[in-house]
Amino acid sequence: MLVKEGNAASLEQPYSRRVGGYTDVIKPLADFVLAVLLLLVTLPIMVLSAMLIKLDSRGPIIFKQERYGKNGVKFNIYKFRTMRTDAPKYGLSPTDSYDPRITRLGRILRKTSLDELPQLLNIIKGDMSFIGPRPEMKRIVEECYTDLERRRFLVKPGITGLWQVSEARKEPIHHNLQYDFDYISNVSIKMDITIIFKTIRVMIKSNTF
Repeated sequence: MLVKEGNAASLEQPYSRRVGGYTDVIKPLADFVLAVLLLLVTLPIMVLSAMLIKLDSRGPIIFKQERYGKNGVKFNIYKFRTMRTDAPKYGLSPTDSYDPRITRLGRILRKTSLDELPQLLNIIKGDMSFIGPRPEMKRIVEECYTDLERRRFLVKPGITGLWQVSEARKEPIHHNLQYDFDYISNVSIKMDITIIFKTIRVMIKSNTF
């Protein structure tokens, strides 16, 4: 089991996805419409970021990595490249902004979360939602996931979620899966709005790497 030993007991209970008009109709539609609008609004920022990435370091503008999504379907997640091209594609995520793998511009993009903007395309394609469990790397899923962890695939993965706005976000995703399970079992429009406001607060505090 990938969860922390101290949290294991709280996860030994059945988890199911809440089905209803919000989760199956309203939320996907809202995701698509909002993603299109944000893409149009942030397009100048994305174009400028792309130009600066090319000037700052060699390599592609977009970083693609295979992740697992809803129902265990694999997809490529998109981000602005923030690391050197010689960095291992499936290596451990940086734990601070001084990681030598991160480019000069990459530090700014990660600090401001602007590197996440290309994921609007993932939402428009239907791979992701704005809110949901963070999509885990292919290697960790295939090497470590049990049936318990695979319950995260009951919903679309998200750009932000309960784990991302908690203090536990500084730790590996797979050590704190109780946040994902709680979201899957209790998803509602009220919960999503709360997560959005908490995400904005986290971004303002600049508590990301």
